[in-house]
Amino acid sequence: MRHLKRTAKLGRTSSHRTAMLANMVCSLIVHKRITTTVAKAKAARSVAEKMVTLGKSGTIHDRRLAAARLHQEDAVRILFNEIAPSQKDRKGGYTRIVKMLPREGDAAEVAILEWVDLGAVAAAAPATDAAAEAKPAEPAPSENK
Repeated sequence: MRHLKRTAKLGRTSSHRTAMLANMVCSLIVHKRITTTVAKAKAARSVAEKMVTLGKSGTIHDRRLAAARLHQEDAVRILFNEIAPSQKDRKGGYTRIVKMLPREGDAAEVAILEWVDLGAVAAAAPATDAAAEAKPAEPAPSENK
């Protein structure tokens, strides 16, 4: 019987599942939002929130625990220097899952996993980059006269 065993297996072995969740959380830390299936988003949310809790204390031991779980030093650095300090006042619930329309190919339920307080920052950054790229280039002077 599976009483009190709440791990979502996601159709993977345990090593594949932990590696996938670590990669998803690293992508969430670096890119501030990810698009995935609802089941994977719910599984990754618990890992991400535990990493933020480690980042809020900020000790060297917690940094090593996060690095052991995530396997990417640059993601750990971003977590401890940017994300955790911005979540200092929150007691929990650092992420949000926003459901989207089903995926075209297999009709899987798709969702966006993003940080709660960093959502406006992540949405504003690509908009400013797109505005800079959308600016028309000045026409070159023509030599034909």
